[in-house]
Amino acid sequence: MAPDESDNDRMMEKRRYDFKRALEEIREIHGRGTELVSVYVPPDKQISDVANYLRGEYSQSQNIKSKRTNKAVTGAIESILAKLKYFKTPPANGVIFFVGEAPTAGDQTKQVSFVVEPPEPITTFMYRCDSEFYTEKLWDMLEVKQTFGLLVIDRSEATIGLLKGKRVIPVKNIQSLVPSKHGRGGQSALRFERLIEIAAHEFYKKVAETADDAFLAQGENLEGVLIGGPGPTKEFFVKEEYLHHELRKKIIDTFDTGYTDEYGLKELVEKAKDALTDLDLMREKQLVQKLLEEIRKSDDGLATYGEEQVRHALEIGAVDTLLISEGLRKKRVQLKCPQCGWEGKVTAVREEDAKCPKCPAASPEIVEVKDFVDDFYDEASKVGTKVELLSIDSEEGELLMKAFGGIAAILRYSIGGM
Repeated sequence: MAPDESDNDRMMEKRRYDFKRALEEIREIHGRGTELVSVYVPPDKQISDVANYLRGEYSQSQNIKSKRTNKAVTGAIESILAKLKYFKTPPANGVIFFVGEAPTAGDQTKQVSFVVEPPEPITTFMYRCDSEFYTEKLWDMLEVKQTFGLLVIDRSEATIGLLKGKRVIPVKNIQSLVPSKHGRGGQSALRFERLIEIAAHEFYKKVAETADDAFLAQGENLEGVLIGGPGPTKEFFVKEEYLHHELRKKIIDTFDTGYTDEYGLKELVEKAKDALTDLDLMREKQLVQKLLEEIRKSDDGLATYGEEQVRHALEIGAVDTLLISEGLRKKRVQLKCPQCGWEGKVTAVREEDAKCPKCPAASPEIVEVKDFVDDFYDEASKVGTKVELLSIDSEEGELLMKAFGGIAAILRYSIGGM
């Protein structure tokens, strides 16, 4: 993959991460009434038309009997109209406004506001007032579309699965009833052999029918089919054309695997890594393998992990590639302590949990709050460090999260120890 394509992929991953984090935050907001306004503006919609529509809704909202709801809705519409002035035309995929009043402590409320650009084009204009923001259709945009069919087979069993993005998804395991090839008392060898071949043929048909249903259901998202197994059965299965003719066109290759169960699906993906070299999953495997190799070298290794160690390595410009898990849900909070005068940044799960390290009992002033991952992206950009955002759906991403706290780095030069 060319460097510019790789950089573009990383930017897309970051945009998808930001979009997902925004949706997670938006989904948690609930109003006391129909006080939350969602406005979807597709890319082909004139901004002037949207503004005129909202002015009409503003007039209608004056008739809302509840003073609180009336004030919340009109305030939200005013806020969106003000934001629309910054757009001559909608962005390439459109834009979505989420504005409304959310309850805080006691009987108080505060206005919340989000402007989101989706990763895929919006197709229809929508205005909605409700007790929660409308995000239902947006979650579908986060679903990975690119899919590969996986099939591992021998005479004893077969397992069908899908490689969807970075996840290996088992679909079905089919046990064979094909008898072994030794003779049985009283039966002629030829007749017994014929019975074996008939049973094998029926088994292959059943496997093919299951695979056809699973793979064809993916439609245009199916990029290819990988077939594996420990013996010649896989080649025979392909040669005899058991699969649907549309799927036969998409067979990438056959690969030797030692297993035909669920583990065999993962082994198949690993064996096919050269054929799938452009996939994010393969990139993650290579990065984590490189990280582990360097960690095993101890003090001379070009790797470090853990938040403090990685931050130190970033500050001195030693990090070549930063590996960070998209599963991290933390905040980087800049504080100013009125009691001791300390100023600085701390990491916390919630901003209200952030404390001054010198006097934890104090109530510090919160100066700025950033998403933990976004903060690392900003720090990495200052020193020309590449950032790789690893999914929690892959084995490598899960390992990064569980073994290394979700953050590690491959270094440009050794900094000694970890």
